[in-house]
Amino acid sequence: MPQTAIPYHFLRGGSSRGPYFKRSDLPEDRETLSEVLMAAVGAGHPLNIDGIGGGNAVTTKVAMLSRSERNDCDVDYFFAQVAVQKREVDYRPTCGNILSGVGPAAIEMGLVEARDGETTVRIHAVNTGARIEAKIQTPGGQVQYEGDTEIAGVPGTHAPIALDFLDTVGSVTGALLPTGNLRDEIDGIEVTCMDVAMPVMMARADAFGLTGHETQEELDANTAFYERAEAIRLEAGKRMGMGDVTSSVTPKITLLAPPRWGGTVSARYFMPWSCHPTMAVTGAQCIASCVMTPGTVADGLGEGLGGTSPELVKIEHPMGTIDVNVSFDTGADGFELKSAGLVRTARLLARGEVMVPASIWPGR
Repeated sequence: MPQTAIPYHFLRGGSSRGPYFKRSDLPEDRETLSEVLMAAVGAGHPLNIDGIGGGNAVTTKVAMLSRSERNDCDVDYFFAQVAVQKREVDYRPTCGNILSGVGPAAIEMGLVEARDGETTVRIHAVNTGARIEAKIQTPGGQVQYEGDTEIAGVPGTHAPIALDFLDTVGSVTGALLPTGNLRDEIDGIEVTCMDVAMPVMMARADAFGLTGHETQEELDANTAFYERAEAIRLEAGKRMGMGDVTSSVTPKITLLAPPRWGGTVSARYFMPWSCHPTMAVTGAQCIASCVMTPGTVADGLGEGLGGTSPELVKIEHPMGTIDVNVSFDTGADGFELKSAGLVRTARLLARGEVMVPASIWPGR
């Protein structure tokens, strides 16, 4: 049988990369869709040798775009996290790094018409319901990828993409603190379970006997840490009302520690079965909110905070820092997040057709 050709754009978004598809070019039913995405990426092999994945969770991500069904948005962004060595696809989370490429991809695909100078693309994150405004540099009505903006974990400099995240509190669970507590104790470890852009279980690194400044490689070699942290994560998922999260990448795991390079806080973010080489955009928002909220496990770790809105939270990660500009209110109900802004970059790497076996899906 011939193979099925599916049009796609291949972009680096932030410090992740993957294929960007039009949703209409893919199967409608979820089971067939998962098979197509796993075939395209090459899931089930450490090198993704039979697909276009890169052998790492940050390079097996997929974005599916369509004109938005909402009046207040231009594009619907449906995200899929395809596993590397397993044959699994998780549709529960979203990805802020891949989101960085949604605006440029939507313009390249003809879903949004670019303006001369700068184009604002209003994005609806289908997985979580959040709204995001992305400002794309478009001189002459064309996406500009070259520029002077540098982000940690990506070589060189590129054109800035300003992201402003709205409606991110309770993105999955419906609450800032899904367990109802600022801190919970699970297996002798104090954790804060918070849901801002992404459900995350946060703990102090020293509670696990770590410094919080270990490299990605050192942490990924620490099997004892992963075994204990995963057991705690599974219980945290239940307490957050997410049920059995054994096969889900959420909630994520984050370790917090005092900063070493002049930042606000040091963090190690897990996906959750390997350490992120840099930092997830969604995770950064949740970490910043945790640092800003009195009484969490981050209490006393944040340095240089003024307590006035907006507040710049600089998060140190294995390859540098990421800045989150947090706008908030403080009142009788405590910290209330209004929006979180970040600057990322993206670049179109390739476009064309990705091939999948017709036995999996013969196409439309």
